[in-house]
Amino acid sequence: FSVRRNLTEGGVFKNVLLFSLPYLLSYFLQTLYGMADLFIVGQFEGVASTTAVSIGSQVMHMLTVMIVGLAMGSTVSIGQAVGGGREKQAARSIGNTATLFMSLSVLLMAGLLLLLVRPIVRVMSTPEAAVSGAEAYLTICFIGIPFITAYNISSSIFRGLGDSKSPMYFIAVACAVNIALDYLFMGALHLGSAGAALGTTLSQAVSVAVSLIVIRKRNIGVPVALQDGLIQVAFIVITIIANQRGLTDAAAVGIVEKVISFLFLVPSSMLSTVSALGAQNIGAGKPERAVRTLGYACLLAAGFGLTVAAALQFVAEGIVGLFTTDSGAIAAGSQYLRGYIWDCLFAGLHFSFSGYFCACGKSGLSFLHNIIAIALVRVPGVYLTSRLFPETLLPMGLATAAGSLLSVVICVVAFAALRRREAAHG
Repeated sequence: FSVRRNLTEGGVFKNVLLFSLPYLLSYFLQTLYGMADLFIVGQFEGVASTTAVSIGSQVMHMLTVMIVGLAMGSTVSIGQAVGGGREKQAARSIGNTATLFMSLSVLLMAGLLLLLVRPIVRVMSTPEAAVSGAEAYLTICFIGIPFITAYNISSSIFRGLGDSKSPMYFIAVACAVNIALDYLFMGALHLGSAGAALGTTLSQAVSVAVSLIVIRKRNIGVPVALQDGLIQVAFIVITIIANQRGLTDAAAVGIVEKVISFLFLVPSSMLSTVSALGAQNIGAGKPERAVRTLGYACLLAAGFGLTVAAALQFVAEGIVGLFTTDSGAIAAGSQYLRGYIWDCLFAGLHFSFSGYFCACGKSGLSFLHNIIAIALVRVPGVYLTSRLFPETLLPMGLATAAGSLLSVVICVVAFAALRRREAAHG
């Protein structure tokens, strides 16, 4: 294979932008999948179908993020090998990644997930009116797990080789197909939540087909997965708590989770960028460039987070109203969004640090700060505010952001400790 871009040379800030922007667009298009499902189902169906899609897509987002986390380990190992000029080692990493991931995804889909559709829907405290729709959505999407896995494998390989543009092209094609199929299945054929799932699964298959064609022409980390998976598990717990408050709050939280997942594009792109660029530079024996990459990523993420958090205080109702016409859901969702949006600022910082820790081979630190924040602040905070403030979702949103703030504090302390240790060892 050939490396598309050497990330160990040239301006650090320029490399951050050149790598992160295509990744940002890729993540935007991938997130557009779920948002398109929710937006289109809201045009043709009622609150029950909207809730079914929001709950089902939340579960799928958790699984996808865990797959992305595992794939990021491959991005780092490939990037370190490429940065150090060890192409045979990079080739072995690519082969092992493809074999392991596809085997696990087929076993996961056939042997476990399809058997757990009904229990998962019940555990989510899904309102009764949305149960059948959520079960149909998850059944179809679980069948498509191998396609989701295959796309993320190919993307991790290209990013490890320094190419963040190809995954953007793959997902762009699939996103266009998904939107067209959503209007066909939900608009023309009135298949409801099942139509949303069909559109998502078939478009993922298209994405995989395109990526395989490109790979053929070019011959081409567990702790991180646990870290990201735990964050999504926490979001699932929050969804369960919201579902217990009734259909209106369940729909409101589901809509806001989709909005937040869209706005988290920048924090997520910084995590991937720092991991890939940092890994290549550390592999090439240039650790200071990895630190500078982290610094630029933090500045970009914090600037974006602060701007968005301030702006959303004024337009929250309008944004939630894009996905539903229910006045109760709009009012509740806007409350939740005004509090939750501050998480975009804090997450941008700790995502960047997590990328650096991963590039350094210290991904256990990422797992540690997330588990502490979830266990001590995020989940208990959301539970308590839900009970203490039954008339508003604003405190629940603020509680989630407080969890990320604790993660930022832990990351800064851990980074300082690592730098002192490096200085002490010369």
